[in-house]
Amino acid sequence: MKSVLLHIHDDLGMESRLQAACDIARATGAHIHCVQVTPVPGMVGADIYGGAGLAPAIIEDLRKADEKLRARIEEQVRREGVSWDWRQLDDEIVRGLLSASILSDLIVVTLPQRARGQFNDPLPIAADLALSGAVPVMAVPQSARSLMVTGRALVAWNGSQEASAALRAAVPLLKLAQEVHVVTVEEAGRYPFPETGAPEYLARHGIGTQLHTWPQAGRPAEDALMAAIGVLKPDWMVMGAYGHSRLRQFVFGGVTRTILHEARVPVLLAH
Repeated sequence: MKSVLLHIHDDLGMESRLQAACDIARATGAHIHCVQVTPVPGMVGADIYGGAGLAPAIIEDLRKADEKLRARIEEQVRREGVSWDWRQLDDEIVRGLLSASILSDLIVVTLPQRARGQFNDPLPIAADLALSGAVPVMAVPQSARSLMVTGRALVAWNGSQEASAALRAAVPLLKLAQEVHVVTVEEAGRYPFPETGAPEYLARHGIGTQLHTWPQAGRPAEDALMAAIGVLKPDWMVMGAYGHSRLRQFVFGGVTRTILHEARVPVLLAH
């Protein structure tokens, strides 16, 4: 994992994203691409009611705000001792990040927050990026102060294509983890899958694991997985992003949605 894209945006999650990206870069020797996307075209294109005269002033304000943020973040990144560069784009946020990520190994963003209506809340884009692109996404909690790559990792495994994609994408980071716990949830009536598949695959990469089969015990699968997270207390986790990019409709019992909103653990997602 040698190329990490960091989403630059002036919100309450910026500091946690920056620290997570730097922790990953230091652990893997990766280069950080700081990507700042200004949604100017979408804003101007939507102005169909005679307000076009205000657009230049608004755009100028956006430019000044972006330049101020860039100066602050660049100064901070220089102190982190990592390799980095900067790219600024005018585009819709998700589309811009996806276009900038074509040669990246990971995109670092913020986990979605419960709606609070604050203007500087982090943008809820983690699922859209994971479902729409081919690059895995590391979504970190807004409150995180670091990402302990070398700590305890949890892999949510259900034998699906999505879980397999996430597992393969996570291998470079899982190699660095001190502990790797593979968790499957017993689901009544679900087509059986090889629970040992993930541990066997990781073993071929030299990664030792502990396999846990978590009882569903009459509760939704997402609640059982949340219980596993509460007991194992991982420093970060890996799971498939389940849904359809066009509809943004999450399936698999709402597991993806629940983990993103409730777990408050850094999550590596892939679709």
